[in-house]
Amino acid sequence: MEKTQDKLLFLLADDHSIIRQGLEIIIKELFLNATVNHANNLTETFSLVSNLNVDVLILDISFPEGNSLSIISEIIKIKPKTKVLIFTAYDEEFYALRYIKAGASGYLNKLSSEEEIKLAINNIIIKGKHISQSIQDKILESFISKKPLNPLEGLSDREMEVAILLVKGYGNLEISYMLNIKQNTISTLKNRIFQKLEINNLPSLIELFNLYGDSE
Repeated sequence: MEKTQDKLLFLLADDHSIIRQGLEIIIKELFLNATVNHANNLTETFSLVSNLNVDVLILDISFPEGNSLSIISEIIKIKPKTKVLIFTAYDEEFYALRYIKAGASGYLNKLSSEEEIKLAINNIIIKGKHISQSIQDKILESFISKKPLNPLEGLSDREMEVAILLVKGYGNLEISYMLNIKQNTISTLKNRIFQKLEINNLPSLIELFNLYGDSE
């Protein structure tokens, strides 16, 4: 980054003020003269990023008005020098790769220790990214095993067809009519989908499609 480290501009975007306050304390310990702005919703976040030269945006995943995934690409498009560090309670195993693919520079769980948070922020400033060892291992494992990073890619065409209809709210009987196959076959396919994706309920399937599915 072109700015000196004591003139960095941070934006903390989280709908919980206590999280933002805690992060600001840590940032000030690292960079005494840094400027720290706050946003508690996605609209305010996008507005501040648009109007300020933010060096680092520390961004939660979940906000009352929706998921922050949708604004990352827009932020990177208008402010390509802004680094986005995702700071969330959501498990990195399921979310980190999707956010990094969307343009985030790093991913950190809110359960991380203070030292881990400081390390992540420093890595973003100095290296421009923060990728945990577990995510690096996951990428390497995917490359070696040829297992897709996107779990939905492991579904067959028919399984994907059924999964999409389930996500859209159709029941087994409706899907059997729509696809002209037996209802017990739909049940078998549904069980196979859940097994392959290592989930056990429809809300989890919907969440995976929100993260990995193409717009349908």
